[in-house]
Amino acid sequence: MTKRSFIQFNNFTFRYDSQREPTLYDINLTIYEGEKVLILGQSGSGKSTLMHCMNGLIPFSYKGEIQGECIIMDKPSTSLSLFKIGQQLGSILQDSDAQFVALSVAEDVAFVLENQNFTKPVMVEKVKEATSKVGMHDFLAQVPFQLSGGQKQKVALAGVLHDDVKGLLFDEPLASLDPQSAKAAIELIDELHESGKTMIIIEHRFEDVLIKPVDRVVVMHEGRIVFDGDVDTLLKTRLCLRYGLREPLYLQALSTFKVKLDTQKIWHPLHSLRFPSFTLPAITYEEVVNHEEEVLRLNHVSFQYDERPLIKDVSFSIRRGERIALMGENGAGKSTIAKLASGILRPLSGNIHVKDQDINGMSIAQIGLHIGYVMQNPNQMIVKQSVEEEILFALRLRHTDEAFIQERLLEVLIMTDLKSMRRWPVNALSYGQKKRLTVASILALSPDVLILDEPTAGQDYAHYTEIMSFLQSLHESTNLAFVFITHDMHLAMEYTDRALVFSKGSLIYDGPTYKALSNDALLNQASLRPTSLLELATLSGHDPATLALHFIKEFNHGQ
Repeated sequence: MTKRSFIQFNNFTFRYDSQREPTLYDINLTIYEGEKVLILGQSGSGKSTLMHCMNGLIPFSYKGEIQGECIIMDKPSTSLSLFKIGQQLGSILQDSDAQFVALSVAEDVAFVLENQNFTKPVMVEKVKEATSKVGMHDFLAQVPFQLSGGQKQKVALAGVLHDDVKGLLFDEPLASLDPQSAKAAIELIDELHESGKTMIIIEHRFEDVLIKPVDRVVVMHEGRIVFDGDVDTLLKTRLCLRYGLREPLYLQALSTFKVKLDTQKIWHPLHSLRFPSFTLPAITYEEVVNHEEEVLRLNHVSFQYDERPLIKDVSFSIRRGERIALMGENGAGKSTIAKLASGILRPLSGNIHVKDQDINGMSIAQIGLHIGYVMQNPNQMIVKQSVEEEILFALRLRHTDEAFIQERLLEVLIMTDLKSMRRWPVNALSYGQKKRLTVASILALSPDVLILDEPTAGQDYAHYTEIMSFLQSLHESTNLAFVFITHDMHLAMEYTDRALVFSKGSLIYDGPTYKALSNDALLNQASLRPTSLLELATLSGHDPATLALHFIKEFNHGQ
């Protein structure tokens, strides 16, 4: 049976009006009806531009020069309209908030129907049908902006299902989701695909997408398609490494343990993999007692908004030099703990001490000299126009000695490798450089603890490695205590020694990271998805904790 093309690019090249060189070069790609296609690539590889060509934003919103053709359902995209394309292909953006136009879920999902002049009874029925499909019918009265990341995506998805679109385009659907929510999102996408819809997923969390099958993977690099084929072939050729993409963790582990794989055998999924038995040398974990100064302590802390308890009787302490992963599902209380520790919020009961001083007697500015809090989005923190001004802003608020200020400024610029950019305007910085600047502005105050909220969220593997290598070198040179609020199991395993795991506002685990990530029951309780190391351990007959510990030690040895 001949497959019908859904989207087709023929010798397609695109250059934005604002740029000298094309962003896409000579794209030849056909996506067939009913396929599920994953598009991978580093930031700047051209993925977003290709997506904009598919959903009509190019050429209707973003202007530029087109060579070749983009054909959607047998018609050139330039002969259609955004509305016509949207009737065939629904888009779910990475930033769900940018798609919301109403103050309740029901009104937002009904927005398209109102524009099409449906009667109220028909709209009510269609809204019920669409929200039921995505499991959000019980949230019709909720404000969309107050939902979790996964719930927001479901609402955005419901809003594009009314026209019974033939295809759906997902722009990094997993970027802000915890592991369990990400798993649920991929399962929902798979259910919609099984109903006959074409699915196009743009993502860089490769392994997380692979929990359900995909028909093809397209890899982009520097505006060109460098691979178009099945998952197994991609993993066998090791092209992920060449183009700065993270391979599945089980392949990283097998490579680390120097296990030779038969290149003729299936490489995915893991349970289909044929690998020889391998042994691990005996290893013992000696838990090192940290005798450094205690810099933060929470004693039986509770907190609630209105009548909703968010933090319940939490106690732990942090010592100088520790690397800690603060983990748990969306809404577990991780960010609330960070705000309590930094003085933004105050506990309902219990007490918090910073270097033996109760924070109830301290201002936020005083606490900020000891506890630095770096938000997930650097644009929410930066207030000045240039790199130098941003770092000086915090210093001048707290110090009057100009000689000291200039000396500290130079120290921090060198420490964060921003010296050559000191006079750059902030808007000329990349996202990763902005992240570095927010860290620099807090480092200027010489804190004892640095709390970083999802430092690698939305970052491809190359930028993830750049940011984490920078933070690792910073840890080694400053002996600060680092606390990473993260959903990234890889980050926790590779860059932290201790995990604080939260579930529904309670601290359910405090101990070595490798033990937390190899404990299936604990991960399920915290709505965290086990890594493929756990499955590898089961299949190879090794103790999960021992396998994880070996992998971490080998990773740190290679740093």
